[in-house]
Amino acid sequence: MAYFFRWAFLFPIWDKAILGHTWTMNNLLITGPKAYLTYANSVRVGAQSGIHECKHQFAWDRWNCPDTALQLSTHKGLRSATRESSFVHAISAAGVMYTLTRNCSLGDLNECGCDSSRNGRLGGRGWLWGGCSDNVDFGERISKQFVDALETGQDARAAVNLHNNEAGRLAVKATMKRICRCHGMSESCTMQTCWMQLADFREIGNYLKVKHDQAQKLEMDKRRMRAGNSADNRVTMTDAFGSIARTELIYLEDSPDYCAKNLSLGLPGTEGRECVQHGESLSQWERRSCRRLCHECGLRVEERRTEVVSSCNCKFHWCCTVKCENCSQVTVKHVCTRRHGSHGHNRRRPRGPK
Repeated sequence: MAYFFRWAFLFPIWDKAILGHTWTMNNLLITGPKAYLTYANSVRVGAQSGIHECKHQFAWDRWNCPDTALQLSTHKGLRSATRESSFVHAISAAGVMYTLTRNCSLGDLNECGCDSSRNGRLGGRGWLWGGCSDNVDFGERISKQFVDALETGQDARAAVNLHNNEAGRLAVKATMKRICRCHGMSESCTMQTCWMQLADFREIGNYLKVKHDQAQKLEMDKRRMRAGNSADNRVTMTDAFGSIARTELIYLEDSPDYCAKNLSLGLPGTEGRECVQHGESLSQWERRSCRRLCHECGLRVEERRTEVVSSCNCKFHWCCTVKCENCSQVTVKHVCTRRHGSHGHNRRRPRGPK
């Protein structure tokens, strides 16, 4: 294209109604055609959905997707490539691709619409391609232009981040569903028209959480990387990546201790975190949250009761007043706190960085 230029987007990800404070993601430095400016809002919304899903998936883990982890490129000049950062990259890329694809199919973006490339073809016994398939190829292409532009380095960390970005986009494709509509006399379904549709984004989050738990550590010859030239480094990285599928998440560094507060790494620790002990429809992971967040981190569980008074049993009186009663309700929370006379070091042996 004739005209290329660089600009920066500052994306405010959450507002006060959601997190109680406002924070911003790293500026996204994008090099591309001016037309990409029209996609900026979809990219912003997609990044928001990815971060929201990250916080949901890790709500009861020791690492709970804190704000400091969501700066995709650096933190105080340092780059990390841990198991957790692999998920951040994957879910962010997936969120941007997902939103672009959805908005494309809805007709909200110019020069973009449904994927009808296979319409009219026989898809299988008794069904044809038709309808409005979600245009994931478009979403993938534009997402790659935006998100991958964050990685300007040539080192192993940049390569790992780009790999995890792609794994996130492939997750969107892997979770798509085939939707069909029946045709025939009296809905006899002698023939079906089918199209591909995006799954709910929660399914993509669940899919990538499993990939996170199964993430592979990339073993590289670091001495060869330091001593060799750029061509040798590329060969070393190619060798390391050769046996890993594009759909899998990878990382370079072991996770730090998420139990302990570490300001230099931007880790808040688990002291003060809420856990759940009782409740209906709790998953096994949620039921074990107090053990994982408190006991295994050398903390105790403290029960905190709070009385909340609110208006109730309101009645309208003619004319024209409303009279209410004051009702009180006790809410119970369980919080990880330091043991008496302890500095949080005498803990059970944790099972991994969770």
